[in-house]
Amino acid sequence: MRALEVAAPWGFDALKVVEAPDPTPGHGEVLVRMKAVSLNYRDMLMVNGMYSRGSSTAGGTITPFSDGCGVVEAIGPGVTRVAVGDRVATLFFQNWTSGRPTLEKLSSALGFPVPGAGRELGVFSQEGVSKVPDFLTDQQVATLPCAALTAWRGLFEDARLEPGDTVVLQGTGGVSIFGLQFAHAAGYRTVITSSSDEKLARAKALGADHLVNYRTTEDWAGAVRQATGGVGADFVMEVGGAGTIQQSLKAVRIGGHIAIIGVVAGGAEGVHPGVLIGNSARLQGLSVGSRDMFEAMCRAIELHRIEPVVDKVFPWTDVAKAFAAMQGGEHFGKIVLQF
Repeated sequence: MRALEVAAPWGFDALKVVEAPDPTPGHGEVLVRMKAVSLNYRDMLMVNGMYSRGSSTAGGTITPFSDGCGVVEAIGPGVTRVAVGDRVATLFFQNWTSGRPTLEKLSSALGFPVPGAGRELGVFSQEGVSKVPDFLTDQQVATLPCAALTAWRGLFEDARLEPGDTVVLQGTGGVSIFGLQFAHAAGYRTVITSSSDEKLARAKALGADHLVNYRTTEDWAGAVRQATGGVGADFVMEVGGAGTIQQSLKAVRIGGHIAIIGVVAGGAEGVHPGVLIGNSARLQGLSVGSRDMFEAMCRAIELHRIEPVVDKVFPWTDVAKAFAAMQGGEHFGKIVLQF
C-alpha cells in the first residue's frame, strides 16, 4: 500500500507518498480501505511542525489526518461492532467512546500520537470507527469526525441552548458551516461572519439569518448586538482565538457561552478578566468529542438530511496543493482528498 508521511524539517514540501507493507488486523481491530480524508487546521499546523501535541514534538515521522471515510476490508478476532463491507468513519479520538474527556482518552488522537488516516489501508481499533449515514458520499463522510463533531458538541453537548436562541459562527470554514447547518436545523437564530460577501451569500443560502462582513464592519460585535436588540448572542463559536476573543466577549449576552475551538486569527490581546466577570460569560475549550456524541450527531444528520459542504476535492497525492488552498483561505466548508 501507499501512505503519506511527513518529518522534519516539516512543511508541505516535506510530505511524501511512500510504499509500506499491507497491514493485518489483530484482535479487536479492523482493516479499512480509505476512500477519502478531509483537511483540518490542526493538520496544517502539524505538517508545518507547529502543533504542540504533534509533529514539532514527536521527533519522528507521522502519518497525518484524523478524518477519513473507508470500507472495512477485513476484521480481526473478537470484532463485533462492524463487518466486512461496512462503510465507516475514523474517529478523531480512538479511545474516547463515552463519558467525560480524560488525559488517556485525549491521548488517542489520529495523526498524532496514533498514525493517521492518510494511507490507502489502515488498521484501527473497532472502538475507533463508526458506521455512517448511507445517503452521504464518501467525501461528505470524511468531513464528519472533527469539524462536524466539534460544532455538534459545542452547540448541543456543552451549551444550554433553546430554539430561538442566537448563535454566532465565525468565518465560513468547516466547523462554522457545520455549526450553521446544525443551528438552522435546531431552530436557532444564526449570525455568521466572513470577509467575503460571496461567501456570506452562500451562507445565507444555507439558512443564515444575519450576515456580517468583518472587513467592512470591524466591530462585528456591535452588529450582533444590533441583531439581538442589544441583548447579545447566547452562543459564540470562537475559532479565531486571541485575535477575535475580545469581539466575542462584547458580542455574547450576560451569562452566554463562548466555545473556544481554534486559533486561526493569530495572537492579539488576551481575555480581560474584568470583562469576563462583568458579563458572567462562560468560556469553554472544546476538543472534538466522543464516539457516543458522533453517533448521536449522525442520527440527527440522517433525520434532517444534512449534507456536509465539500468545497474542493483533490487527489490524495496532491496533498500539498490542498494545504495551499487551505492556507490561502479559498474554501467554504471543507477540503477533501480523494483516494
